[in-house]
Amino acid sequence: MILSSILPHMKNITVFCGSQKGTNTTFEEQASLLGKSLAERNIGLVYGGADIGLMGAVANGALLAGGNVIGVLPEFLQTREIAQQNLTELIVVRSMHERKMKMNELSDGIIALPGGFGTLEELFEILTWVQLGLQNKPIGILNVDGYYDLLIGFVDSMVSNGFLRAEDQKLLIVRNTIEELLQAMDDYSLPDIKNKVEELG
Repeated sequence: MILSSILPHMKNITVFCGSQKGTNTTFEEQASLLGKSLAERNIGLVYGGADIGLMGAVANGALLAGGNVIGVLPEFLQTREIAQQNLTELIVVRSMHERKMKMNELSDGIIALPGGFGTLEELFEILTWVQLGLQNKPIGILNVDGYYDLLIGFVDSMVSNGFLRAEDQKLLIVRNTIEELLQAMDDYSLPDIKNKVEELG
């Protein structure tokens, strides 16, 4: 069944997440369910291309539901034989930076699941691009079991200490469930890039 009422304007969503499963089984369950939920809405999944950790879970969740899944993997990781073998398409790039650029190029929105350094680096670089007016895609965090509570608190600290504007904090959409997050991304009013560039200039 295709659920077309939410995010009809999005062809693909990129998901950033961990190459480990984590210590909480809910992380893997929600990753798989997110992949399934995107497939049911006829939204393609773009992700890091691996078949391990939460990356493997989100990809397999989408594939088992008949979804379109594009993996983007750097050459040096392909040699470690961690690539998911049943993808709709696997794109091999030269570097981690090129991987991130390609994933962003292919997607209409971004979702971060639990993860480590790599997930945070990917999330915050894309978020900074929106802050600078370089693009206007909705960016969401699926805060599974409060995984990102401390990070959200730190972002609050950025605002209270004068390093981040409250309006830019709103560029990051945080929800605790998949349905709430997808609905919030669908409802999100994107910033006017032209006006943001003029403001920065």
